[in-house]
Amino acid sequence: MKNIFSVGQINRYVKNMFTQDFILQKIYVKGEVSNCKYHTSGHIYFSLKDETGVLSCVMFAGHRRGLAFRMKDGDRVVVGGAVDVYERDGRYQLYAKEITLEGAGALYERFLALKAELEEMGMFAEEYKQPIPHYIHRLGVVTAPTGAAVQDIRNISLRRNPYLQIILYPALVQGEGAADSIVHGIHMLDQAGVDTIIVGRGGGSIEDLWAFNEEKVARAIFECRTPIISAVGHETDFTIADFVSDLRAPTPSAAAELAVDDFRQIMQEIRNGRERLERGMNGKFELYRMKLAKYQMRMQYLNPEGKLRDSRQRLIDNENRIRKAMQDKVLGYRHQLGIYLERYRGLSPLEKLNQGYAFVADEQGRGIYSVEQVQPGDTVEVNVTDGVLEAEIRHIRREDWENGTADNR
Repeated sequence: MKNIFSVGQINRYVKNMFTQDFILQKIYVKGEVSNCKYHTSGHIYFSLKDETGVLSCVMFAGHRRGLAFRMKDGDRVVVGGAVDVYERDGRYQLYAKEITLEGAGALYERFLALKAELEEMGMFAEEYKQPIPHYIHRLGVVTAPTGAAVQDIRNISLRRNPYLQIILYPALVQGEGAADSIVHGIHMLDQAGVDTIIVGRGGGSIEDLWAFNEEKVARAIFECRTPIISAVGHETDFTIADFVSDLRAPTPSAAAELAVDDFRQIMQEIRNGRERLERGMNGKFELYRMKLAKYQMRMQYLNPEGKLRDSRQRLIDNENRIRKAMQDKVLGYRHQLGIYLERYRGLSPLEKLNQGYAFVADEQGRGIYSVEQVQPGDTVEVNVTDGVLEAEIRHIRREDWENGTADNR
């Protein structure tokens, strides 16, 4: 009987063969890049070719840290990774973990080794990084005195803040003595008392940028008391200086923008702050003015002087009411008295006397009302309106006024 296998079984068998091959699990392949495509997912698909053939390659997004430049068709590179089989398609490809330009492989190995060593020492740790200050007055720059980098930094910095003082240390940034020149520039500007230092240069190959991968430069940046922004190469270029500095800028222009606050924006923020402060103060004043008015009303209500004034007014009102009531009573009594006077005037003896009547009394002043009280020869007093008459009783006649009879004695 013939052994018959499925396609999947064959692909898995071949994959196991690749997996068990030690050489294929960590291999470096050099060639020319072709069909390079950066996928939106972050993966990079490309091929390596030479005069003898083509090898499919892929670098997943998780391994992009192993690529320090923007790869393009025609680049001659060295790709490190593992060769494995993609079971679904039944084809093998190189799964890249690191990619360097051909000829820079040895330098890149040195870069990775130094990076790992300094990282293990803690020189890349966030707790050692200094914050970049705002509103700086003096900016230090360590770079070549000529070239696009220094011009970009100067133009952007002065455009953002025309009052800024820029101190340039003209350093070598490439070739022999470049690392020492950069270190000396960092030390000089740190002693000069600038607020922030930009260390950088324009783009180039790994050989061109190597001065910024030297350990002495890394230590100078780490030990510097002034915050440092690294701006080495293009956005895809990474150096040891980028990892150890307090802040990495993708380009020298971006470094200037990160180091120098926009003066116009600062002034606008000040104006906005002043307006907010004025609105807040006016709001507070209005609030306290309303509170003061409320307290004044409350104080007026609770003020003893007001209460005394109200009590005094009530006393005056009560006094007026009492006075009016008394006047009304007096008038009433006066009127009633007038009535009584009129009523009793007719009963007054004087009135009777004024009408021709007289009051007769004996010598002791007792009124004589009956003939029985006197005898002929008695002396009596006759009281009239203007005096008293003394008279002697000579004759007595009794009168019965009701019956009209008389009796002489």
